[in-house]
Amino acid sequence: MTRSELSTMPLPELTASVTPQAAATSAGAGFPAEFEPYQRERIKHWNGVAQAQIRSGAWLGNYYHQRLKAAYRYNIPENMSVLDVGCGDGSLLAALKPSVGVGLDFAPEMIALARAKNPKLSFVEADAHALNLPDQKFDCIILSDLINDLWDVQAVLKELRKYCKPSTRIVMNFYSHLWEKPLSLAQALGFSRRRLLQNWLTVDDVATLLTLSNYDVVRHQAEILLPLWLPLVSWFCNKFLAKLAPFRWFDVTTFLVARPKALTPPGPLPRVTVVVPARNESGNIPEILRRVPEMGSGTELIFVEGHSSDDTYAAIEREIKAHPERNCRLFRQSGKGKGDAVRLGYAHATGDILMILDADLTVRPEDLPRFYQALVDDHGEFINGVRLVYPMEEQAMRFLNLVGNKFFSNLFSWLVGQIFRDTLCGTKVLWTRDYLRIAANRAYFGDFDPFGDFDLLFGAAKANLKMIDMPIRYGERKYGETNIQRWRHGWLLLRMCAFAARRIKFI
Repeated sequence: MTRSELSTMPLPELTASVTPQAAATSAGAGFPAEFEPYQRERIKHWNGVAQAQIRSGAWLGNYYHQRLKAAYRYNIPENMSVLDVGCGDGSLLAALKPSVGVGLDFAPEMIALARAKNPKLSFVEADAHALNLPDQKFDCIILSDLINDLWDVQAVLKELRKYCKPSTRIVMNFYSHLWEKPLSLAQALGFSRRRLLQNWLTVDDVATLLTLSNYDVVRHQAEILLPLWLPLVSWFCNKFLAKLAPFRWFDVTTFLVARPKALTPPGPLPRVTVVVPARNESGNIPEILRRVPEMGSGTELIFVEGHSSDDTYAAIEREIKAHPERNCRLFRQSGKGKGDAVRLGYAHATGDILMILDADLTVRPEDLPRFYQALVDDHGEFINGVRLVYPMEEQAMRFLNLVGNKFFSNLFSWLVGQIFRDTLCGTKVLWTRDYLRIAANRAYFGDFDPFGDFDLLFGAAKANLKMIDMPIRYGERKYGETNIQRWRHGWLLLRMCAFAARRIKFI
């Protein structure tokens, strides 16, 4: 496509109340005199990049950009509303297949190119330092290879808060400082387009700027060890070696996901549903009804009985009748495994918050309000119980089980890029709206987890939820015997982690 063809193509109307002139004027307000020439130089540079792309028909470094698209597609599902800041020619935004896609760029020729290539998307010529878009909130906001080029990263992050919902995710990637010299050499040899003076930021630098702008870092991960295409070699390096130490220390770029911190006071107190999977737990049922506290604007107890050999089902029926003041329901499980029981309970839940309480009462029901408060205060979106902080009662966990828990915690932390001390604690708490997102995306992993812990944890990681550990004291079982079979279930957990690695880490 030639420049003359571009100039005659009809362009869609701007979807924001920003003209190029107004954007340039407003962007300079409050910045020092050096800001204007800095921006003018960059606009000229990116106009030149657009012209070069029209002449050549492709980006330099096309393989690198294809890898970026794959990583962004993993982080952002299709049919989301997406704002792409520094959108370039719009190809990344188009690759995400958004339900609503808006791209911003301050280079007019780049915007013209993006509109011509992607007529179904909306593109706005505007400076990210001072935005005046319509009152619209987005599911995801992306900044791809942008913050290295910004005059004031913190100012841009603060501007973007206006377009965030509580559930919005900021997804960005930025160059590693270690690649400053290699990228300069690649530029000199013609393998990379020319770059102007850059900000070289570490992960800690970016995390600090996000904190100062009222965001939480959800996770980060280094990507792309070899940005040039070499048959088979590039595939192996970027799919596997780029995720493993020490090779990942030399990756070209870092992906970072963040979320906005809650700035508005909470509304009405949420309702709570506590799901209690129960198999051969007859002796614990009276204690559950007595000890589970009321939380929020009301607490619903859902018992799911699973093929017990004792009278657990009858015991639950008796206790529900004995406590008419409690909002309780009972279901009999048709499938097998705790994971199936939890999903059945969640399917019938009416609360705004979902909790799991194991019927063995090794986690104290009196600790559930701690989980509730952490979620309501927005310290995280997925609150995970941790049994490995406080001293345990003598018979609470056998030594090899403890070793296995620590091993799987470290493995899981590496897989998802967030720190976890205990993946197998049965008590997990999240918002119903976030569980529905996990359930809607369950086909990505499949029905691979009979326990339910990894199904929720991997689903939460894929949804980029902010996960927080909640230390609790772990007690001895007072009734019955554990349903866990150490070696058989340990081998099954290891296989599940290997399966998830292919779907989360080695993408």
